[in-house]
Amino acid sequence: MLQPRLKKKLKREILNVSVFVFVLVFFLPVIWIILTSMRPEIEVNARPPVWIPQRITFDSFAKLFGGRHAEKSVPFYDYFRNSLLVSAMSTALTLVFGTLAGYSFSRFRMSNAVFLGMMLARSIPGIAISLPLFLIFARLGLVDKRAGLIIVYTAMNVPFATWLMQGFFKDIPETLDEAAQIDGCSRWQAFLKIDIPLALPGLAASGIFVFLTSWNEFQIASVLTRTPA
Repeated sequence: MLQPRLKKKLKREILNVSVFVFVLVFFLPVIWIILTSMRPEIEVNARPPVWIPQRITFDSFAKLFGGRHAEKSVPFYDYFRNSLLVSAMSTALTLVFGTLAGYSFSRFRMSNAVFLGMMLARSIPGIAISLPLFLIFARLGLVDKRAGLIIVYTAMNVPFATWLMQGFFKDIPETLDEAAQIDGCSRWQAFLKIDIPLALPGLAASGIFVFLTSWNEFQIASVLTRTPA
């Protein structure tokens, strides 16, 4: 019979190998993407697939980062600048509106139907509202403009930011606001000097989520935009 120490070591090695194989299976698509980016175009859609590139080339990166000087170049820098600007602006506006709305729902007696309506509006998929948005924005002259995407992304993310910030503000005792007002602060001063600093983790979480949501959104952007402008 195997000794207990040897059995334990054998189990650990089997577990390590199993974890390695498990991670490798999930990492294979990443490996395939990396290899595809460095293979010639003729091998990308080859049948049967070419697993190991016969020749390493960086033409795809030249088309992506070479700007207008490269042949068949992609306006990557324009896309990147537009995405960064739209995501940053929509995040800033969402945090302002979501923080104010969350504070209002947590401190004042407001109808639950309004709050529930905001949450239900967030559950509507973007592809379902893309056509109505296109018709409305076409009449307003906001198609193929950054302002249009900023408005849409802000409206889409405000419900989530409101819900998240409401939970953070509810955890802050109202007695702190009352004490600040007794000491001479107005409600706005108590909000800015007491509640906002205590809710900074919520602001950070909301900001990260909203920025990533705006950055990764494609369905509505593909409908409302036509050029790299």
